[in-house]
Amino acid sequence: MAISQPATRPANPRFSSGPCAKPPVFELSKLADAPLGRSHRAAVGKAKLKAAIEETREILGIPADYKIGIVPASDTGAVEMAMWNLLGERKVEMVAWESFGAGWVTDVVKQLKIDAEVKTAEYGEIVDMASIDPKNDVVFTWNGTTSGVRVPNGDWIADDREGLTICDATSAAFAQDLPWDKLDVTTFSWQKVLGGEAAHGMIVLSPRAVARLESYTPAWPLPKIFRLTKGGKLIDGIFSGATINTPSMLAVEDYLVALDWARSVGGLKGLIARADANAQAVFDFCDANDWIANLAEDDATRSNTSVCLKFTDDRIQDGAAFAKAVAKRLEAEDVALDVGAYRDAPAGLRIWCGGTVETADLNAMLPWLAWAFEAEIEAQG
Repeated sequence: MAISQPATRPANPRFSSGPCAKPPVFELSKLADAPLGRSHRAAVGKAKLKAAIEETREILGIPADYKIGIVPASDTGAVEMAMWNLLGERKVEMVAWESFGAGWVTDVVKQLKIDAEVKTAEYGEIVDMASIDPKNDVVFTWNGTTSGVRVPNGDWIADDREGLTICDATSAAFAQDLPWDKLDVTTFSWQKVLGGEAAHGMIVLSPRAVARLESYTPAWPLPKIFRLTKGGKLIDGIFSGATINTPSMLAVEDYLVALDWARSVGGLKGLIARADANAQAVFDFCDANDWIANLAEDDATRSNTSVCLKFTDDRIQDGAAFAKAVAKRLEAEDVALDVGAYRDAPAGLRIWCGGTVETADLNAMLPWLAWAFEAEIEAQG
């Protein structure tokens, strides 16, 4: 029999996990102040870049003695920059429980050829972070964007650690409370939680990370685009807005608009509350429907941004095909765009719940998910 479609549609069907939904107030006209056609080295360009850095510090509560830089190639560029500059001084533990963390493992072991200790967990699970030796460097993701599994807290990081903690926080920054005193290198990108434009990354360095940069020279050559030091000293200009390569001033303006919106909703606390409310809407939906579940096995590790789901109904014959068909139905109805699971992840859906998403849109979309599920079950016979 025909399955009735829900009466209400989300005002914004964008639930992509990157690039993510723009802030609800976004309009192209808000970018009119971008100094287009001007040099980023001109006073106006420098002022915009410095503002992006300092407003990031203010909203995220980054300590005054930490360095913040705008770097090329999104979060990926920032993570690679950190690994190429800092690793090799001592033993390193590489931690991965999803595809991006696995990518950092590959780069360290196969490209830098460092004899790292690799610790992995399956999708939905997390590595025993308490097993990390504080004498070693460690590279890890705070929030597994493709698995929806996050580090529950930083209690496992020793205050008197000897190694550096290098944290990919791209789908956590602006949505989760990061313990800056526990993090030596933190990276993220504009296109994740704040819905900024792509291709620009941020790198945050603690004084301990700066000390390593100025005392250690890696055995491998560094491309210009990765270099953070010159003559054994940190290139301070990078951390005041003198970027390594030419940034998009339009993207910078867009990020400044997003930061301004973040302040308007209560800063970091407001952003966390919005993400938590969004994620809870999805968690409640899963609790109410026995055919779908959170991929994260432990409630304490469930992400509040990239919420990953799996179908659990015994009637499903081909999990991957079924999940793709459901996502296709949702897209065809223009009620949920780009919600398929990441290509390397288990079959299912991934719904972005960061602060730029409105809870009302999620509440309007979820009945459509139930409709798409029932329709696909009926279609497969």
